[in-house]
Amino acid sequence: QVQLVESGGGLVQPGGSLRLSCAASGTIFNINGMGWYRQAPGKQRELVATITSSGTTNYEDSVKGRFTISRDNAKNTVYLQMNSLKPEDTAVYYCNADIRRRSYQSANRYWGQGTQVTVSS
Repeated sequence: QVQLVESGGGLVQPGGSLRLSCAASGTIFNINGMGWYRQAPGKQRELVATITSSGTTNYEDSVKGRFTISRDNAKNTVYLQMNSLKPEDTAVYYCNADIRRRSYQSANRYWGQGTQVTVSS
């Protein structure tokens, strides 16, 4: 089994910062891409940021310059540093990871359970 466990969400004022973490555990051979998505009430889930195993990053336009995705391969963990938060960033944030459980298997995508981020004064 593989689990992704997120932490770090909460309530923050506009202009504030939060750091999300997502740790993968279980039988893991290696992890390819990792990423963060978010889903606001009444909206579809959207991509926030992704990072490859070699560290190449990609961001949704509205978070460029404010959010930073990073990963610690030794800890099987991906992070999302969120600065200058706006009310429109309010959503449930989900992490995902493309994980090979054994060397002879192809990768499957796994998702975390989600963590709520609320930006409000």
